[in-house]
Amino acid sequence: MKMSPRRRSREFAMQALYQTLINRKASVPEILSGIRASSGFHQADAQLFEQIFLGAHAERVECMQLIRPQLDRDENMVNPVEKSILLMAVYELKAMPQTPYPVVINEAIEITKTFGGSDSHKFVNGILDKLAAKLRPNDPKRA
Repeated sequence: MKMSPRRRSREFAMQALYQTLINRKASVPEILSGIRASSGFHQADAQLFEQIFLGAHAERVECMQLIRPQLDRDENMVNPVEKSILLMAVYELKAMPQTPYPVVINEAIEITKTFGGSDSHKFVNGILDKLAAKLRPNDPKRA
């Protein structure tokens, strides 16, 4: 199955966020440059990638404040892949209401299945379900 440009953008955004968590010395311009040079980036929605990565990176403290109470373990014990995906999805839930919350959650789960551990998607899904109810209480699809 061919991957949509939007999914590809989210995967690249997750990878960029992952890099900020793993390599604290890397600058945002360096990370952007590296991701843009990645194989397959031309098939991504570059604008969506930048919106999600730059927004989630800029608001990571606020996003972690939303995520932290939902965690079943210390924040430092959360795998960087899971943390990157959660930051990306929480930012999208919070700042991009034009994307229906089920799409945000489904994309995060699919990306977690690709990059995360075997049961990571269950962990990510549980947190995002709770936060979607909190961040999107008036979403018409919540009924």
